[in-house]
Amino acid sequence: MTLHRRGNQFLNQFSCACCVTSLGFAEMRKVVLVTGANSGVGLALCERLLSHDTEGLHLCLACRNMQKAQAARSDLLASHPAAQVDLLQMDTSSVSSVLSAAQEFKVRYDRLDYLYLNAGIMPNPEFDVKAFFKGLFSSNVITMFATGEGILTQKDGVTTDGLQQVFATNLFGHFLLVRELEPVLCHEGRTSQLVWTSSNNAHRSAFNPEDIQHRTGTQPYSSSKYATDLLSLAFNQHYEKQGLYSSVICPGFVMTNLTYGILPSFPAILWTLLMPVFWLIRVFTNTFTLTPYNGSEALIWLFRQKPESLDPYAKYHSLTSGLGNNYTQPHKV
Repeated sequence: MTLHRRGNQFLNQFSCACCVTSLGFAEMRKVVLVTGANSGVGLALCERLLSHDTEGLHLCLACRNMQKAQAARSDLLASHPAAQVDLLQMDTSSVSSVLSAAQEFKVRYDRLDYLYLNAGIMPNPEFDVKAFFKGLFSSNVITMFATGEGILTQKDGVTTDGLQQVFATNLFGHFLLVRELEPVLCHEGRTSQLVWTSSNNAHRSAFNPEDIQHRTGTQPYSSSKYATDLLSLAFNQHYEKQGLYSSVICPGFVMTNLTYGILPSFPAILWTLLMPVFWLIRVFTNTFTLTPYNGSEALIWLFRQKPESLDPYAKYHSLTSGLGNNYTQPHKV
């Protein structure tokens, strides 16, 4: 089956599953909505967006935890006091929360120019120590460090809606959000852009089209990120004629709360001692971006591009050279 046909079939599956007054800002001000914006790569993106263009943006942070969202907003306004930064309560793992947030957004805004679908989880990660040490002495060692392939598994849960937790949070909630925001995303004579945060951990081997929620496997995170790549492709085929374009990025290996959760018993001092090792690895692989700022490179790069000029079959990677220089590079999905 071709990637093109697989993408269409995947969108059809989601479409079936989906069945289960402006604020008065300047007309030309672009509206940007970022999910998972209170920390990590999402927060770094917001900071870089405001540094790029404070006057021309109206930024909305969609977050599950409003206390953390308020703190993030305060930090952003401290460095950009003239910025317009709003908050939107939304938990992508909850269908009712997504529907409510989408309705509220459509009441508050009459347009949406950029939708960054960044929220994600990797619950209960388990680190396979035996596979790790075996991989250290194999030709696959760099790939293992860069993607976590073969050494990470997760124990998934089930949401109150009866969906697998990782599938709902990382993928289905975002899918539902896009479909609900069609009226403000799709406008004649104006382009809008979807940008999905995927991962190097998106392995085809983890994804089963007969089990898109990954109910029976042990790699729900990898499965959800591979499905993200497929869904971005399918959305391009579905929405392109309506002026809505979809792109997918990989932030690289970034030290965030999600990364620290892989080895939660590690004390902070051990993570600190590992950093020189990571910097050394970066000499051999440019995927070790390490900081949220570096990891957001592809996200901010896409913001500067004309969406219609982008390759719908590409995944745009945030990369950092051994000397610490950031750049973006596309690779075919």
